[in-house]
Amino acid sequence: MNTSVVICVYTEDRWEDIREAVESVERQTRPPRELILVVDHNPDLHLRLKRAYPHAIVVENSHEQGLSGGKNTGVAIANGEIVAFLDDDAVADPGWLEALEEGFQDPGVVGVGGRTEPIWASGRRPRWFPHEFDWTVGCSYRGMPQVKAPIRNVMGGNAAFLREAVSEVGGFHSGIGRSVQGRKSRPLGCEETEFCIRLSQRKPGSVMLFQPTAAIGHKVSRQRETFGYFRSRCYAEGLSKALVTQEVGTQDGLSSERAHAMKTLPLGALRGLGEALRGDLGGLGRAGAIVVGLAWTAWGYLVGSIRLKGVRS
Repeated sequence: MNTSVVICVYTEDRWEDIREAVESVERQTRPPRELILVVDHNPDLHLRLKRAYPHAIVVENSHEQGLSGGKNTGVAIANGEIVAFLDDDAVADPGWLEALEEGFQDPGVVGVGGRTEPIWASGRRPRWFPHEFDWTVGCSYRGMPQVKAPIRNVMGGNAAFLREAVSEVGGFHSGIGRSVQGRKSRPLGCEETEFCIRLSQRKPGSVMLFQPTAAIGHKVSRQRETFGYFRSRCYAEGLSKALVTQEVGTQDGLSSERAHAMKTLPLGALRGLGEALRGDLGGLGRAGAIVVGLAWTAWGYLVGSIRLKGVRS
């Protein structure tokens, strides 16, 4: 199999991050067929990247502004059987691409996602930050499988799909995840969640696979290490989940979230309290953050659902 790697970029403020992401792709033990850099409506960045990386395919987003449009642009020009996506502020391990490709050897697999570990700007995880909510910073979280296993949806910053399967179901939908406007306001998400569920619904028997050996590090800025961002991201996730359930239905749209909220989060809160009793006061903060994170996510979902009902009526 051969793979096209797509990195979607939008700002020169991340130039060093983009450089490190590209270099990590160049260091892969199994080189990609091609590297595609999709620039989201930023002519200056587009020109700078074309000059810096003549060996890569550097194109402008030909679809609607935002991450979904950028990914659809990358898929449209890709020549590989597989299209792999890497965040512009992530660094892939040398065996990342090889591990993703190996996941497609399993029968029925149309999408593979890998393990994403946080790289904290401060150099260490905030003591109050619960592992169960690492998804708020785009990373794998406690409650996900620890070994290779089928999952409902992969995380978009470290994922690969069969190119034909993406095209067959119409690609990624805009209006759910983070647009250019969304970057300035709510930190929305869930493009990949909706896409994976829609793909599974339209192609029964399709398998999304978690492949933990396909590992990357994802940079977490100091701003995203704050409790204010944590709370805002949880609320935005609730808003996004309301949009997802409108598209794919409540049963599929919230199946993983129900299990996480009913089992993983209560256990995490109890674990934090137990750690606090044993002298780790950070455990109390982690338990509190789990309660607040769940409450703010549920509140965002409720607000989003009410807004959608108002639009439909």
